[in-house]
Amino acid sequence: MASEQARVPSSHPDEPHQQGLAQRLNWLRAGVLGANDGIVSVAAIVVGVAGATSDIAPILTAGIAGLVGGAISMALGEYVSVSSQSDSERALIAKEKRELAEMPEQELEELAGLYEAKGLTPQTARQVAVELTAHDAVAAHLSAELNIDEGDVVSPWHAAGASALAFTVGAILPMLAILLPPEAWRVPVTFVSVLVALVLTGWISAWIGGSSKPKAILRIAIGGAAALVATYGIGLLLGATGVV
Repeated sequence: MASEQARVPSSHPDEPHQQGLAQRLNWLRAGVLGANDGIVSVAAIVVGVAGATSDIAPILTAGIAGLVGGAISMALGEYVSVSSQSDSERALIAKEKRELAEMPEQELEELAGLYEAKGLTPQTARQVAVELTAHDAVAAHLSAELNIDEGDVVSPWHAAGASALAFTVGAILPMLAILLPPEAWRVPVTFVSVLVALVLTGWISAWIGGSSKPKAILRIAIGGAAALVATYGIGLLLGATGVV
């Protein structure tokens, strides 16, 4: 195993050659999205209630309900989504293994044809197919035909757990920001805390995806600010009209 790893090209250390990349990126993605949703949704709830009333009991009740309900919803949604993906991938892997067992020659010709279609000469394509089949036939076919790594099938439980945990961690911030300061400072402190946290999650999401950090930060900060302004305005309106 060590000798195989030593032969992997390492001239570009920033490129993801290591195994298990899909699993790790899936956990990170679920975690960042969960934290962002926890921050924004719970902050919007508590700020909206704070706009309608200064009593701490309804603010706390609404915040806890939003935290628990949101964490469960995030975990369930992530579990269902990733389960569908992993079930499809496992079915394709099982089908490929069955075909290799039942018709190995046809599968070899198919693999050679795939490499020939990518630009290799027929002789080179067949030689590549033969060598890869001898090394690991299943991995060769999954990679060439389906772009799947058998060891990279994502776990729905891991994704669901990461999403629920991240949502909870994210939700704690606006809860503390709205509950700890004096009454006059609750909403301003929550606004500032949430925007700072969203800047951080935007930066992390851009770093994970290798995209533009300023664009990611701007998008997430504007969206979060809009949610807080909208719910706080609704709370003020409802409080002023005596509806609540």
